[in-house]
Amino acid sequence: MRALPLIGAAVLIAGLNAVPAQAAAATPDIPVANVKAHLTQLQSIATANGGNRAHGRPGYLASVTYVKNLLDAAGFTTTQQSFTYNGATGYNLIADWPGGDTSNTLMIGAHLDSVTAGPGINDNGSGSAANLEVALQVARSNFQPTRHLRFGWWGAEELGLRGSTAYVNSLTSAQKAAIGDYLNFDMVGSPNPGYFLYDGDNSDNTGSGPGPSGSAEIEQTLADYFTSIGVPTRGTDFDGRSDYGPFISAGIAAGGIFTGAEGTKTSAQVALWGGTATRFDPCYHASCDTTSNINDTALDRNSDAIAYAVWTLANAGTTPPPTGTTVWSDDFETAKGWTAGTTDTATLGRFERGNPEATSSSGVATQLDAAAGGTYALVTGAAAGSSAGANDLDGGVTTLTSPAITLPTGTLTLNLSWYLAYLNNATSADYLRVRVVSGTTTTTLLTVSAAAANKAAAWTAASASLSAYAGQTVRLQVEAADTGTASLIEAAVDNVVITKA
Repeated sequence: MRALPLIGAAVLIAGLNAVPAQAAAATPDIPVANVKAHLTQLQSIATANGGNRAHGRPGYLASVTYVKNLLDAAGFTTTQQSFTYNGATGYNLIADWPGGDTSNTLMIGAHLDSVTAGPGINDNGSGSAANLEVALQVARSNFQPTRHLRFGWWGAEELGLRGSTAYVNSLTSAQKAAIGDYLNFDMVGSPNPGYFLYDGDNSDNTGSGPGPSGSAEIEQTLADYFTSIGVPTRGTDFDGRSDYGPFISAGIAAGGIFTGAEGTKTSAQVALWGGTATRFDPCYHASCDTTSNINDTALDRNSDAIAYAVWTLANAGTTPPPTGTTVWSDDFETAKGWTAGTTDTATLGRFERGNPEATSSSGVATQLDAAAGGTYALVTGAAAGSSAGANDLDGGVTTLTSPAITLPTGTLTLNLSWYLAYLNNATSADYLRVRVVSGTTTTTLLTVSAAAANKAAAWTAASASLSAYAGQTVRLQVEAADTGTASLIEAAVDNVVITKA
């Protein structure tokens, strides 16, 4: 890392592909022994090349070659991009996993260079090695997500984000737009670790403000993993110290993990995470940043968190644009006449078209301060209120039904985004449903059931065939239920589009 300058649901599907098949597979466990083996190799490279892996030094190019050879053998398509800084040639390594929607790319990056003073095993061998092992696991499992996967290892980060800046500057406007999210992992094995996530939604209200749209969802995805293993997290500002900088400057959503550098862990952080009230990394930018300067537990947890984010976001994240000719759509930026059910029983938090305000409980985001696109969505109780439970769904069922939609003949597809969030006082009888109504017949396309667990809000893309209704006039219906007032339930739907192929 560059020095400071002078920061789950049960889904029952009937026709609606809310969770692609690969997403349903469990996220793989990343063996920390494999990650440490890569660190041993990076240490050996530094030892054989003057003690470092810095820009313009032979140890850096040898590091690039080590990573590239493994990825080439695993089936990635690699590109070694060169740039010049301070009169020396630097290199970025870009690795694309074949397949997936290249117009909706998930990119994962880490800087591979060290400072000249030492081998840089925590800074940033740790992020580079963790990303490398996740990429190799993508290949071993033949992961075939809906989104295209691209990994990057950056040069000359320690000299001012030179490699990642050169990469972003080399992209056309269309190529930048095709990168939906960028995940950055710089120092994930600090010996006295904290567990910091880049503050995508600016909930800490400090420093540089939120990241581009989608950054909050990245932060929440990583937070979901740490919640699942009982490890608390805290925010860290987008302060420009690492390679997310040129990506967020280009308007690309970003996020990642950071375990701490030259700062000192406070007594409150010691109470939160253990360790000592000393520097997070006493060997930061020093010759002692060797393989002895790694906390194995932090490296293990963070490697698994990276895999969780990749497996989750590669089949979700930014909603890909629907293909075909648009027959009907509603992004809810204007009112189009959705009507509430006359027999709804919910006493609070009924579905409405609104600008959602952020709510959370014990660190779990129950309502996002962001629609899936634009400003408005269909949401249960859009206002935040005085607490997370003030305007959540309570007391029964709430529905909204679209105006009549006349469908043409042909191959028709419904696309939408949705989430269902709940806390551990929920039950499997609480749910979100999406239905199609044709005459007197109502068909359920999606049922997402809650559970007695904490599930944070996260926009998820879905699609379904409506070809069986070609030539008919139909209505769409969204429904959510809280079967008891003790449950905390929030639901939302956005970006509803019907297309004809």
